[in-house]
Amino acid sequence: MTKQYRNPKPTVDIIIQMPGEAVVLVRRRNEPPGWAIPGGFVDEGESLETAARREAREETSLEVELLYQMHTYSEPGRDPRFHTISTVYVARHVGGILCGADDAAEAAVFTRHNLPALMAFDHRAILEDYWAGRWFEFCPNCQEPA
Repeated sequence: MTKQYRNPKPTVDIIIQMPGEAVVLVRRRNEPPGWAIPGGFVDEGESLETAARREAREETSLEVELLYQMHTYSEPGRDPRFHTISTVYVARHVGGILCGADDAAEAAVFTRHNLPALMAFDHRAILEDYWAGRWFEFCPNCQEPA
């Protein structure tokens, strides 16, 4: 009998920086409901960086430049559907017009002061880490990006 392994699914999330310390969020078209950081599953044969740029473009219609990898979140309960491991990137908008697409019903810009009440996954906590600069604590040998 062959043993069946159940492994976490790799995903990426992309914090897209906008002017005024704002970020782009997407309202999910599928379960679980709520607003989320743009992102999704890494395809077989695809690097994390390529997946991050692709997911940003698919969900927001924006072209982005990845600035740095912030942190990887792996808590088993972070996605109610199954265990995922998400590598979070911080990026800046370099082209395109913001528009929700693919599995994003809507895309909009938010600040830390006007986040939507209903957020999916652990994305509120990820954004709190981002705005608090906690990503820097995760990487003590890193230098803050310019």
